[in-house]
Amino acid sequence: MAQDTLDRLGQVWSLDAPTQRRRMLIIVNPYATTVSERLRHLVVYALQGRYEVTAIDTQRQGHATELCREAASEGYDVVVAFGGDGTVNEAANGLAGSDVPLTCLPGGRTNVFCRLLGIPNDIVDATEHLLRVADDWEPRRVDLPRVNGRHFTFASGIGIDASVVERVDRHPRLKTRLGAWYFTWSAVRAFVTQYVRDPPRMEVALPDGTTVAGVSAIVQNTDPYTFFHSRPITLIAGGTLDDGMLRGVVLRSSRPTILPTLVWRLVSRRAQVTRHRAVTGFDGVQEVVVRSTDGRGIPLEVDGDFIGEVTEARFEIAPRALLVVA
Repeated sequence: MAQDTLDRLGQVWSLDAPTQRRRMLIIVNPYATTVSERLRHLVVYALQGRYEVTAIDTQRQGHATELCREAASEGYDVVVAFGGDGTVNEAANGLAGSDVPLTCLPGGRTNVFCRLLGIPNDIVDATEHLLRVADDWEPRRVDLPRVNGRHFTFASGIGIDASVVERVDRHPRLKTRLGAWYFTWSAVRAFVTQYVRDPPRMEVALPDGTTVAGVSAIVQNTDPYTFFHSRPITLIAGGTLDDGMLRGVVLRSSRPTILPTLVWRLVSRRAQVTRHRAVTGFDGVQEVVVRSTDGRGIPLEVDGDFIGEVTEARFEIAPRALLVVA
């Protein structure tokens, strides 16, 4: 961690402590992209100025979910997920339906949910933000989408999006070193080498009886879908974290000729992805079912975590299922 970041953290310690010190559990993913041991200690020390802090490192996949379920039963006032979007996802699954609010600190490369909550993507600014939240404590409820019973906080992909996540996760060093550029390269490679030649076949069924045949789909509960560095990437515009609705896009074809124009729409500030000739968008639904039509399993990811292959994915929305504070 750069020395200037550590020095800036020292400047937030002088904030006066509030009269009420809330119990805070910080769940730290020690393997997250930007989390170091020294940074962890400095962040915890800073937050102790205004909270009664307990910090625990995750030890394995699913550990954050277990810790959050325990925190909900032990009366913590807030849980902080300090890691990437995968850590946040596990924490949200552990706190779903409880009265313990979730917040987060950016420890990954993208930190989509952090940004959606309005928390700065810089760790020093985010720490100071949480210190000031102690004086303006206003938890609110947001929706939690879920797929096959697994909650997610902002987006889930079935098809090429999940294939990219699986590829990237096989090379954590390149993921850490190259960040968004490695995701981009992996997406192009997956499209050209896998989805152009032999894409999975799927059918996306909407509540009104409409079905869309395709090779890939992404389901969201809000916009944007993700960020490329500081630039938001929009697939389908609109929606908020608490409107009770799902929205998304279906890629109907993976012919090589569509890739250049699709990429252009993804990075353009004006062109809309849903107006691409190979894309169908949907909005304002509470359930979406995606089924394999060729019998093959289709890769599935939630919030940037690959969770396996499925032949059916049932997406639903759990309105106001998660309490957050930010």
